[in-house]
Amino acid sequence: MARMIEDNSVPKHEQLRHLLERLCADELGPGDMLPSERQLCLDYGVSRITVREAIGQMVAAGRLVRIRGKGTFVAERQARSRLHLASFHEDMRRLGRTPTTVVLQTEHKVPGPSTLSALGLRAAEKAWHVKRLRLADSQPISIDDAWYSAALAPGLDRYDLSQSIYQLLKVRYHRPIDHGEQTIGAEAADREQSTLLQVAKGAPLLAFDRVSFTADGTPIEHCRSWYRSDMYQVQMTVTDPA
Repeated sequence: MARMIEDNSVPKHEQLRHLLERLCADELGPGDMLPSERQLCLDYGVSRITVREAIGQMVAAGRLVRIRGKGTFVAERQARSRLHLASFHEDMRRLGRTPTTVVLQTEHKVPGPSTLSALGLRAAEKAWHVKRLRLADSQPISIDDAWYSAALAPGLDRYDLSQSIYQLLKVRYHRPIDHGEQTIGAEAADREQSTLLQVAKGAPLLAFDRVSFTADGTPIEHCRSWYRSDMYQVQMTVTDPA
């Protein structure tokens, strides 16, 4: 039986939100429908205004999803990653998710101008191009389109690229990734991205552009990644520079 809200020291919508978050965590799973507004009013002894405020906060936080004409549903669990340099496999395991990777493309060719510049390559110098679909708990979450210096990682295509390439660079090539420079933006999913990530065309994606370096400052990777914004968040700590 639902707990009636009686504590007047805390706003009712906050109390209800906490109770609904517990309901989602303990009794409902991703994709399950929340009881109707009318039922929630009866269950918790609150007004419809209170119910709508609590649900609205949870929708804004990505905890619930409203679908017009159908109802309100528990959102898919988001992966929340701190802004740091780590392989996808390490990141997902740290978050308690099971990572898998599908290799979409592997080729040895001359990259475009931006990658040539990022990796410090000559105009006609070839690099390894590896495109992969990344999944967490069997759900597609991101696409990685990466280039690796062929001079620093010769014969890269001989290895299983469905595993962590960062670990491969460290163990097989003795060139661990030490640091990187990364920018984050927002892009709309194109047709290919929408198909691979199972989202609508034009859906918002988090777009990452990263150059990774070895300890001596040599660039070894240039990667662009697109993450589903409904399944992935970036967390960071900000400080006062003064």
